[in-house]
Amino acid sequence: MCDTLFLCFWVVICLNKKYAELAKRASAVVPSRRQLLWQDIDFCAFINFGLNTFIDSEDGAGNVSPDLFDPPKLNVHQWIKAIKLAGMKGVILDVKHYDGFCLWPSAYTDHSVKNSPWLEGKGDLVKEVADQCREMDLKFGIYLALWDRHDLSYGKGSEYDTFVKDLLRELLTNYGDIFCVRLDDFCGEDESIRSQSYDLQGYYDLIRELQPDAVISDCGPDVRWNGNYTGFCRKEEWSVVSSEQYMNRISPLKNKSRVMELDIGSLKAISKADELIWYPAETCIPLRKGWFYHEKEKHDIMPLSKIMEIYYRSVGANSSLLLGVAPTPEGVISENDLDVLLSVGAQLKIDFNENLAEDSIITASCSSDAKHGAEMALTDDPDEYWCSGDNARKPELILDLGDDYDINKIVLKEHIKTGQQIEAFTLYAEINGRWKKFHSGTAIGHKCICRFKETRIQRFKLVIEDMRGFATISAFEAY
Repeated sequence: MCDTLFLCFWVVICLNKKYAELAKRASAVVPSRRQLLWQDIDFCAFINFGLNTFIDSEDGAGNVSPDLFDPPKLNVHQWIKAIKLAGMKGVILDVKHYDGFCLWPSAYTDHSVKNSPWLEGKGDLVKEVADQCREMDLKFGIYLALWDRHDLSYGKGSEYDTFVKDLLRELLTNYGDIFCVRLDDFCGEDESIRSQSYDLQGYYDLIRELQPDAVISDCGPDVRWNGNYTGFCRKEEWSVVSSEQYMNRISPLKNKSRVMELDIGSLKAISKADELIWYPAETCIPLRKGWFYHEKEKHDIMPLSKIMEIYYRSVGANSSLLLGVAPTPEGVISENDLDVLLSVGAQLKIDFNENLAEDSIITASCSSDAKHGAEMALTDDPDEYWCSGDNARKPELILDLGDDYDINKIVLKEHIKTGQQIEAFTLYAEINGRWKKFHSGTAIGHKCICRFKETRIQRFKLVIEDMRGFATISAFEAY
């Protein structure tokens, strides 16, 4: 009996030691400068417009003449203004889809706008979108499909890799700062007919050289696509994951979805990882059923309620959200789509109209030092934050709004420059003199939006139930 108890005791000690070492490893993983810049651009538009728009197609076969590309009422200003009013912070333009048609006058292919009747072949849609984004203070990024159904070099190994790098060099040197390069490695080709192995590392090296602050997403080392186009997101997304998540992402993609594990970042999930990396999540969904405009879908648009739910389940769960926007063959965003986009922006303004925690009183059960006291969680400076200090046991923050307010959301942010540290937390509200649990969660990361039934509340208490090294909170907001 004593031997059994001793063995159990010894196993518990070993497991605790193992998890302590793992927590220390995970605590030390931090984002790069480019990832930090990207994390703040958490709601973006993904514009899909090209030859596919004019032939009612999603993928295109690569055999359509550029003569069909001629939008009679092209209004890029309308696109970007609508996206801005929808509350989005960035734009990613699909500059070349699977059909190989380029939206800029590339010197390396004839399958581009330079051979279209649009502006007599002198147009450059990439430039127009990039310029409008700069004018309206939105970040600009590009999407480039690696599968090319038009170019004859596809399937010829290094010859095609050189072609891709030439395209990237044009895109990354002629259009100013680019915040994101989204590489799509899907291939629907019959490998017995044409097979192409992409020089991904070569593409990455070129992007790093020409746009060092641009993240590489989807098929890339900086941002991970969460594996579906339905807007489905894990309940809480971890930014620190096993490097296997990246290695699996760049393996050949034979279909357009991957199996989605529900937990990839807890200590249990990463316990067998050889290497841990900062690899934050991106959630994608088109406004309509397809990414490109289809007249038959003109009334089949996601309602505002669904978009907002996806927003809260993605942006509010430490993921970014990429919402597909598809202009019509005339070159404008349709009235139906426009109405929905403007409704999204209006709803976001209503939901986050006033942070009631500003100028409130906040106290902490402990702080690492005087520079990281509780009050630092209420400032607008992202580099100011409360820190619990090492080895604090269940540290608490108490927020006093000074009066009762109708509240249904608390926004929490960690200071992710020092890592993703919080493993579990509970949010309480004081009701009739007693603390009542309102929300509990695991990951916080860049942003966690805690939602609950609207209640009249003056005081909240945040309890950090478990952490990896120390706890930080850079924002504690109430709406």
